[in-house]
Amino acid sequence: MVFIALVAVFLTIKSGFFQFKKPRFILQHTFGRAFKQPKSQSRGRMTPFQATTTALASTVGMGNIAGVATGLSVGGPGAIFWMWVLSLLGMMTKTAEITLAVHYRETDKDGNLRGGPMYYIRKGLGWSFLAKLFSVGILINAVLSASLLQSHTVGRAFLSSYSIPPYATTAVMAVITGFVIIGGIRRIGQFCEKLVPFMSVLYIVGGTAVVVINYQKIPEVFSTIVQYAFAPAPAIGGFAGAAIASTFKMAMARGMLSNEAGLGTAPMAHATADTPHPFQQGIWGAFEVFIDTIVICTITSFAVLSTGVLSRGESGIELVIQAFASVFSSGISSAFISLSILTFCLSTQIGFFIYYQTAAVDVFGQRAMAYLRWFYLIPGVIFAGVADVDKLWVFANISVGVCSVPNLIAVLALNGAFFVLMRDFMSKKNEYACQKVDSSKNYVRSAK
Repeated sequence: MVFIALVAVFLTIKSGFFQFKKPRFILQHTFGRAFKQPKSQSRGRMTPFQATTTALASTVGMGNIAGVATGLSVGGPGAIFWMWVLSLLGMMTKTAEITLAVHYRETDKDGNLRGGPMYYIRKGLGWSFLAKLFSVGILINAVLSASLLQSHTVGRAFLSSYSIPPYATTAVMAVITGFVIIGGIRRIGQFCEKLVPFMSVLYIVGGTAVVVINYQKIPEVFSTIVQYAFAPAPAIGGFAGAAIASTFKMAMARGMLSNEAGLGTAPMAHATADTPHPFQQGIWGAFEVFIDTIVICTITSFAVLSTGVLSRGESGIELVIQAFASVFSSGISSAFISLSILTFCLSTQIGFFIYYQTAAVDVFGQRAMAYLRWFYLIPGVIFAGVADVDKLWVFANISVGVCSVPNLIAVLALNGAFFVLMRDFMSKKNEYACQKVDSSKNYVRSAK
């Protein structure tokens, strides 16, 4: 986590604090063009907006609801402040890794675009072992975090709320996921560009309603967040209190696991985009981090803090349900959170398949995907009835380290190449435009 923070600070400083100086530029080249994108005609490619919603599908998940609530219950209100800071810095990390992924991508024999850290590690640095290590980490992460734990969460939630057998819930999720992924990259992109905006807006509206109803508490919430970012949070009611070190640690963990800046996953989705220039697609990474953490995670934290439920001693999803139940009826709260959990987890499971597929092809080859495609759906159904899978999170966290460390090493080593691409776009020279590089293979070979 310290490595993640240091790389983010380094890239931010070297870029001249780009994300802070040019927020309008970022919005103009992302959200401002979201609905003006031409539709991709190739089945192996996505539009820039589809690539972004697919990447958001994998990041906007349980980390934005239960993860933030856990961060508050362990690290206290101050964790939100440091989560904001690290996320704002991480906007540059995600911009860099996406830019590199688009630049060093390749087209397979079927016309599908593929790219990601394993490609820029191998092509930009020539470090095959590090590239394989990253791919193995992604495979473990995808099977445990995206396939098993996401569907397991939905299964347990619907069992608790509606007494629906978890095997039935996870089986339905597997069928929906299978139907989408069998259609390839284009269908995944088309599905995500519809589901992700819907589920994000739905949760934002619901969460904002909770905060607005408790609007008198907003100044106090801000004050509490800033105050306990620099001082230990005292024990209140069922909340045990939190030391500064615990606050900072939880902020780093929750922020990184939520927006995935530095993890190296989102670049694999963005590498499939029909985009004019690598840096132009990279800017979407900054937009993603902002929406995921600064908007959605903040709404969760304000809903919890403004309703005062943190003092009750609950953690995770129960804390969020209590926050909504303090404003709406228990039935409406359960239904709203259940729908949010279902859409967030389902989108993560579907979006993460692109990462699983990219890593599987890198390790086992294209032919193996005929069988490995369906293996991705199995763990979530098999373990649906297991009541306690907390120990599996240990392995999931280890896989995050196996992914992020090789990726961060590569981003740091290739920072010169990234800034060449950034200057190329900002100066409008476009010497490294995608159309030229994809055909000529004239990559930036060294830091300039």
